[in-house]
Amino acid sequence: MVATWVAGVLAVAIVALALWLYAPDKPRAALEAAYPGDYRTVDGVRLRLRDSGPRDAPAVILLHGFGASLETWEPWAQALSSRFRVIRLDLPGFGLTGADPTGDYSDARGMRILRDLMDQLGIDRASLIGNSLGGRLAWNFAARHPERVARLVLVSPDGFASPGFAYDHAPEVPLMMRALPYVAPRGMLKDSLAAAYANPERLSETTLTRYRDMLLAPGVRRAMLARMGQTILHDPAPTLARINAPTLLLWGEKDAMIPIANAADYLRYLPHAALVRLPQLGHLPFEENPPRSLPAVARFLADPTPSNDRPTPAR
Repeated sequence: MVATWVAGVLAVAIVALALWLYAPDKPRAALEAAYPGDYRTVDGVRLRLRDSGPRDAPAVILLHGFGASLETWEPWAQALSSRFRVIRLDLPGFGLTGADPTGDYSDARGMRILRDLMDQLGIDRASLIGNSLGGRLAWNFAARHPERVARLVLVSPDGFASPGFAYDHAPEVPLMMRALPYVAPRGMLKDSLAAAYANPERLSETTLTRYRDMLLAPGVRRAMLARMGQTILHDPAPTLARINAPTLLLWGEKDAMIPIANAADYLRYLPHAALVRLPQLGHLPFEENPPRSLPAVARFLADPTPSNDRPTPAR
């Protein structure tokens, strides 16, 4: 009888915990009202984007990292829009773009969508700025479409092998991550985001709420799991060696996600690259401290140096 009672209590506790942790998707209409943007259908995907600055100015396209949205670039975008046409978007599978109807989250699919978006917007050539996953997409695009890329800014880019991500193999999605479509504990998300900051106190409650809202956008959590399972890295050396665009590597010295030691690998293979180190900043310097992280980027984008010359590191 005692064993039956204990089993019953345990079952009730498990159900109560599941109900407490359960977080359904938020209604799309409410999210779109809270986080405005423009929408454009490209290759069957309804992309959410913002397009600011003079239409006849040089174009800059901003590509965010895993789990983020176009809002991550807000301070940089506002500042750059005085001189450039700035386009930022929620990449497929994230934010209010949401799931790709094809279920394809490969880099090849991402590059096709980026190319076709540029065509729709009438942009023949742009400078690309990419962080983490967005950085990997940016440097792959620059190698495959050199005529479309004027300059390249890589902020803690992804691409080289690391524990759990070997070349030419799909990674194992952790068992805990498989619960993602059903839960979204604010405390756990806060701990995860805080690790991307050198100073976690700079992570505001407003930013945390935004990340959680975007996580709860319809279909996003399942799309994130699908992307994780489809991410297959290949040795980047041959691809990086083909990039002709002047390249700025921007890296927080306190980056705990992708350590600054990885910058040496990029400098080894990128023929026209320079590194700017950001002391006391982490993986998201454009969020953590925009005034300190942007000046080097703004100078680099405005530099008239011909594309076949190696850029000088900005200080």
